[in-house]
Amino acid sequence: MVDQVIEVANKVVASGAISANGHGNVSLRVPGGDEMYFTGGPSLRNHLPEAVVRVALDGTLREGRLPPIQAAVVAMHTALYADRADIGCVLHTHSPFATAFAVARRPIGCWIEALAMFGLPDGVPVASYGPRGSEHAVANIRAAIVPGVPALLLANHGVLLFHRTPELAVMIGAVVEEAAQAAINAVGLGGAVEIPEDMKAAALQRAMAFEHRGTAHT
Repeated sequence: MVDQVIEVANKVVASGAISANGHGNVSLRVPGGDEMYFTGGPSLRNHLPEAVVRVALDGTLREGRLPPIQAAVVAMHTALYADRADIGCVLHTHSPFATAFAVARRPIGCWIEALAMFGLPDGVPVASYGPRGSEHAVANIRAAIVPGVPALLLANHGVLLFHRTPELAVMIGAVVEEAAQAAINAVGLGGAVEIPEDMKAAALQRAMAFEHRGTAHT
């Protein structure tokens, strides 16, 4: 499973939805188990397999060495797994444009079609600030999660992503970053405009129809 974690870290970096220094963390739930594998390195760029650690869902370190700065955010990963049996992967990044909204404490609206297509028709909410990895921060995360929405902005911190599979979590991270970048770029043009409610539903329905029938159909 260590190799899987490294592969996901590489996919996050390749997606471009990451800060210049590559800071962030990846975790994968062990299927059917009470533990996760977690990136214990300071950066997701060129993350070493030997820096991946095994952690129980109660936060107990079972294997490896976990530096304090990384250990501080373990709780927000384990909390999501504890609360949601369907979550298989949790990602945390400081992707630049989405983090700009996080530090401004402003939610990301549904400004691009991809958000409506991939389960974020109401955009990405913001969890109130709490000191890094504290019980306060974790409580704020739990309070801000919207059922069915696989992403959250962490006020004055960064982005949290969670989904059934690593592939979906990485994709959502890229979509959220794209939406944030588009909105910031649109400021000089009068600002981003949210997709109308009925069109959000239409975008999702069309995506589902293509998934069901295949892209050869129109």
